[in-house]
Amino acid sequence: MTDKLLKKYPIIDYLAILIGSALMALGIGVFLVDAKVVPGGVSGLAMAIHYLSNNTIPIGIMIWVFNVPLFIWGIKSLGKRFGAKTFFGFTASSLMIDLFRGEFPGLNFKGLQESQTIQDLLQNDFLFLILIGAVLLGAGLGIIFKFRGTTAGSDIVAAIMQKRFGIKPGMAIMIIDFFVISLAGLIIEFKDLAENRPAFSLTLYAFFLLFISARIIDAIIDGFDYARAAYIISDKHKQIADRIMVELSRGATAIKTRGLYKNVEREMLMAIVPIKELGVLMEIVKDIDSDAFVVVNNVHEVLGEGFRRRI
Repeated sequence: MTDKLLKKYPIIDYLAILIGSALMALGIGVFLVDAKVVPGGVSGLAMAIHYLSNNTIPIGIMIWVFNVPLFIWGIKSLGKRFGAKTFFGFTASSLMIDLFRGEFPGLNFKGLQESQTIQDLLQNDFLFLILIGAVLLGAGLGIIFKFRGTTAGSDIVAAIMQKRFGIKPGMAIMIIDFFVISLAGLIIEFKDLAENRPAFSLTLYAFFLLFISARIIDAIIDGFDYARAAYIISDKHKQIADRIMVELSRGATAIKTRGLYKNVEREMLMAIVPIKELGVLMEIVKDIDSDAFVVVNNVHEVLGEGFRRRI
């Protein structure tokens, strides 16, 4: 999907953000709230308030209430960077959390978290429950960020802290998440909400959740590795290049280099191949020059003939 198509049909961005918000809402509302494993940020703060109120205040509503003033603050401090997509993102996720949990105002039905499957995981496979929640949360946020949206919350606070105090966003978000998770852990401990596990164990699960969801977000934004870049240094580079073009139907680029050890000038080949073709490429190199020097790197994105573009 090209950037031109996204610009022509902006509704695609909003549909993608809606899907991301749904995944995020499932992860938080269905898998994490009753497990009492807090994801940090505004969502985690809303969960802490939910626990303090003895589960009477819906989490989605609290997330939205917290995010509105942050959204206004972000627009005033940072301009229109946090615009319609941000408002749409945190509103959609907030509404869907309460919808999935059966706590949407005016509606009365059984929430998904009460299903037999979720209850079984909660009682008998807690770690797998948290892993599913982390994957859904990370995938949802990753899709939202991929299509140039945000969920407000700590993103806005981090951006303002960077502008005013020079604190890097990653460090700011880490500080915020640490504070929120610790606060939630204290609430769970002092209100004696941990049923089968100590509050400190749930806090450790929360930090584990952050790590997993962050890796998923990176994978969604950057893409899973699907190609390799091979740098080949050989005196027989011409023969190797010919076989790459004939047997793999791939191009190769010759780069003039000079080895400092022997002070010898030669051409280095650079070839980009899908993972499934890497073995064939290595066999070609070994067959022609077993003394060739080869370096292989991961590739997240390739634009050009013979490779599909990531969304």
